[in-house]
Parts: sequence; C-alpha cells; structure tokens
Amino acid sequence: MAVHLEQRRLVLARASGCCEYCQSQSAYSADSFSVEHIIPRVRGGTEALSNLALACQGCNNRKFVSVEAADPLTGRVVPLYHPRRDHWDKHFVWSADFLTICGLTPTGRATVEKLKLNRETVVNLRRLLRGIGEHPPPYAVSH
Repeated sequence: MAVHLEQRRLVLARASGCCEYCQSQSAYSADSFSVEHIIPRVRGGTEALSNLALACQGCNNRKFVSVEAADPLTGRVVPLYHPRRDHWDKHFVWSADFLTICGLTPTGRATVEKLKLNRETVVNLRRLLRGIGEHPPPYAVSH
C-alpha cells in the first residue's frame, strides 16, 4: 500500500522539511525526499504515521530495509535511530562548526556509519548553507 498524499503532507510538516536522519533540508535538495517506513514493510512495518519518517534519498537508500547495524566502536549490532521513538539529541550532536553529526550512543554511531550521515555531498551543502545563514535549520538544533 502506498503512502497517501495526506500522510505525506503530515510527515513533511512534522519533520519541518528536514530529513529526520541527516537533517538535510528538502528546500535545498535536488532530489525529492521520501516518506520512509522506519520499520520496513518487509519486516512487518505498517503505514501508520508512527512508522513513517521523512528521509532524503541518500539516507533512505542507505537504510533500505535495515533496522540495525554495527556500532563502529564496539562492533555490537544495535538498533538504528528510530525517529518516532528516539530523541535525536540523545543519540547525536553537531560538531562545533555544525558540519558533521557525531554519534553519542551505540545507536547514534551505528546510524551515522550505516546511513553515512556525513557523506561528502551533505557536508559540502551544510558548509554552503552555513555560509549564508541557512544551516543548521532551527528544527535541527532544537531537538
């Protein structure tokens, strides 16, 4: 079953137009953002709003059907960040220059690594947007 237009509108508004993983802003993306299933349908996820998140194509493609990944520090397999259940600022922090996202917990570190939250293109965009006062978006600092 496909996500309905009203669900998409609600997910986009709830996320303030930002990828709920890497905090990229849809207004500055060359690609449209996806409404992704936090728990993929192939793993029993539903179409409920509580299972939907806004994701840029980079994060959505890297997450795919994953719900867990290895923590690069310990090697232990841990759950990926869950935007409806977890609080962003409990698992992540911005670097002092707001260009990179640092994982604070095993879940945060595993998510940074699996989804490549600091991929070169995203960091370059953050740098440019920071230069014109458009990064980080207010939503991304107020988690």
